[in-house]
Amino acid sequence: MKRSGSAVWKGGLKDGKGSISTQSGVLSNTQYGFNTRFEGGPGTNPEELIGAAHAGCFSMALSAQLGEAKLTAESIRTTATVTLEKIGANFSITAVHLDLVAKVPGASRQAFETTANNAKAGCPVSKLLNAKITLDAKLES
Repeated sequence: MKRSGSAVWKGGLKDGKGSISTQSGVLSNTQYGFNTRFEGGPGTNPEELIGAAHAGCFSMALSAQLGEAKLTAESIRTTATVTLEKIGANFSITAVHLDLVAKVPGASRQAFETTANNAKAGCPVSKLLNAKITLDAKLES
């Protein structure tokens, strides 16, 4: 399986503008630029998209891990917070923190933590990132 995304950039770093599109068309010429990345302007940015991809991938990986433990989630809610830091002259994604709240009928705390940690380690996006990945997992009753 292969999926693609594309970007077009016009202009300089601070005054330029770009657009991002995905093969599926979910994103189509979506605006991004210096102001959306560093100044909170309207549009998206690469870190936000990585966070969404990581949250989605992790949630699916957790569902798979729960299935292997004969458990089914009623709900899995994940937020991935991506940290972008300037190190020397360059920027790097140094960390991703996953906040998870899940409702899993019949799951013990231990089984939930084991499946969540296995999902964090096994999620393809987790494996892709060269960053410290942390997890706070809350099991709702």
